Amino acid sequence: MFNHIFNEDDMIKLQTLLRANNQTITTAESCTGGLVASMITKISGSSDIFNGSIVTYSNKIKNQELHVQNETLEKFGAVSIEVVDEMLIGVLKKFDANFAIAISGIAGPNGGTRNKPVGTVIIGISDENNHKIVNIYNFKGSREDIQIQAAKVALKEIYKFIKNSLDK
Repeated sequence: MFNHIFNEDDMIKLQTLLRANNQTITTAESCTGGLVASMITKISGSSDIFNGSIVTYSNKIKNQELHVQNETLEKFGAVSIEVVDEMLIGVLKKFDANFAIAISGIAGPNGGTRNKPVGTVIIGISDENNHKIVNIYNFKGSREDIQIQAAKVALKEIYKFIKNSLDK
């Protein structure tokens, strides 16, 4: 499903690139519920490049485990560039990784608003030196469709990001 975005061959290439450069990746996931971590660990040997991740579904856990500021959550909401930015910082520290993905969004069918409709997903990618890209996406489909698209776009984007930083 959505293999045109990111597929198993792409995952193997991503993991091979990380392994060849002795680098690791981690994730902080909200609306995807650990789907990105699951996709990473489906590949045998992924423990070389993946120490762990965290699902921070509630604001309480975003604050408690990733040190996302309560003020940021209150001012901007969990589905915001600002919160995903803080999730990236927190998860890189928590898992001592070289690269990170953070995702927060509204997978639906409930929870959407006029300003943040169902399908709004914020995806952030970062390296340990605080080079990052955080973008807003609007996915269509069922809850599962939105979650899978978000996970695969995040992996596609981090693969490009890592290639650009390591393939020099």
